[in-house]
Amino acid sequence: MSIQKIARLAGVSVATVSRVINHSGSVKPQNRERVLAAIEESNYQPNLLARQLRTARSYMILVLVSNIANPFCAEVVKGIEEEAEKNGYRILLCNTGSDMARSRSALTLLSGKIVDGIITMDAFSKLPELTTMIGQAPWVQCAEYADEGSVSCVGINDIDASRYVIQHLINRGRQRIALINHDLSYKYARLRERGYNSVLEQNGHGWRVVEYASELSFDAGRAAMETLLRADERPDAVFAVSDTLAAGALLAIAQAGLTMPDDIAVVGFDGTPLAEMVSPQLSTVAQPSLQIGRKAVALLLNKIDNPDTPTERVMMDWRFIERASA
Repeated sequence: MSIQKIARLAGVSVATVSRVINHSGSVKPQNRERVLAAIEESNYQPNLLARQLRTARSYMILVLVSNIANPFCAEVVKGIEEEAEKNGYRILLCNTGSDMARSRSALTLLSGKIVDGIITMDAFSKLPELTTMIGQAPWVQCAEYADEGSVSCVGINDIDASRYVIQHLINRGRQRIALINHDLSYKYARLRERGYNSVLEQNGHGWRVVEYASELSFDAGRAAMETLLRADERPDAVFAVSDTLAAGALLAIAQAGLTMPDDIAVVGFDGTPLAEMVSPQLSTVAQPSLQIGRKAVALLLNKIDNPDTPTERVMMDWRFIERASA
């Protein structure tokens, strides 16, 4: 399918189609929609190499993800890909496993002009090293919110969300609230633990136990919960920093012959589809994962088009979803 045929299908000029594809010049909204509809209908794929030669851009975005097996990360990547494709970009996905050597290898794509910008979802503690490697290239940090620095970022207020959950459990009469946390190199883990501690302290609750899962997985969540259940005094509520960990905790509680929420209430975090698949269904803090991904792309494309754009920090809304587990 040629650009001329796209123009005929859309009922517009070849120049208009070219402006839509290359994001150059002004196009009336109705004409843009007609061109996009014609492109979708005909499954037209623009010649990326030709576009790169004309525009000095690759129309590719590098996405570094620390753990693509994490359902939250997968949802964010889905939002990134949707927004990128809507704007004529494709993504290259690298599952780094928080391994800086893998990140360094992927970032060689920058020097080769193979990508126009980067979106990272690595641990906050990795940012200084990433900054050295990325330099002045367009870059957005996603899901790990930074209060300062030169990197634009998108995230939520993890402290407020955590505080809400703990206060909710206290209001329901829970006296022994445990936290299942994960890797403290991630800022979200530190902030959620800070929110947990602050509310317990404000309410005069001396009982405070944090169990650290070995990894962000279902099995690790189950193992952490089993450890909590072996204690002399078991919790009557558990807050897990991810739905995946919470799902594992649910299984451990059920296997111990206990019921939820009567014996132990459980709350997760992220609002992934997993929260509705488990039994009982999981109360959780829902992050706007798709919107986080889309906003990260919007910030990055603005940085690509306007390199002198000031650093932007976007705090997005979260919501608590109450279900049968708590």
